Order: sequence, then C-alpha cells, then structure tokens
Amino acid sequence: QVQLVESGGGLVQPGGSLRLSCAASGRAFSSVAMGWFRQGPGKEREFVAAISWNGGTIFYADSVKGRFTISRDNAKNTVYLQMNSLKPEDTAVYYCAAGDWGRTLYDYHYWGQGTQVTVSS
Repeated sequence: QVQLVESGGGLVQPGGSLRLSCAASGRAFSSVAMGWFRQGPGKEREFVAAISWNGGTIFYADSVKGRFTISRDNAKNTVYLQMNSLKPEDTAVYYCAAGDWGRTLYDYHYWGQGTQVTVSS
C-alpha cells in the first residue's frame, strides 16, 4: 500500500507559478513510478507528467511541456510538480499517483485525494 497526500494548490493569476507536492508513505516510495494527473471542470482526468523510480525518465503531456517540471526526492518520499506560466486552462484538481510506469490512469494503482489549482485574474 502507498498513501499519497497532495498539497500546494490554490488560486493564482495567469502567468503565475505554483509548486505542488505529494508526500508518500507506506510501501517503498523509491521503487515506484510517480505521475501527476488533472481533472478540469466537466472533463475527464488526464495525464500531466510522470517520473520513473530513479528520476531517470520523465514524460510530459504536450499541453504542459516547457512550463511544468516534475521531480522527486526519494530521501523525503516526495514528488513535486513545479508549474510556471500558468494559464486559465490549467485550472483543475491535480492528483498524484503511484504505480508501475506509463501515461494512462490504468498504469497507476494508488491515488491521492487531489488538490485544487485555479488560474484566474
């Protein structure tokens, strides 16, 4: 079992930045891949970014490439999502997830409760 708790969401103006954190407990964090997904109003949950167990491989959705950065600190059992140049269309509930590896919901077995990010002036 892996328990995940996200934090760092909030209200930010367009062009601003936020840093999300996801603290993990339970099963060995350093052995699992981690992903960030988001679900906007009236939309399906979508892939944002993923990082392999050792941070050696990273994927981003095209919509966030060049603006978002995923990273992890295995000593702190934490994964981060640095979000810069935020746009209104980034507004969503952001979820972190732990699993094997991949870019789909089915690749991840453990999910956090989500943190709201609202981009608005």
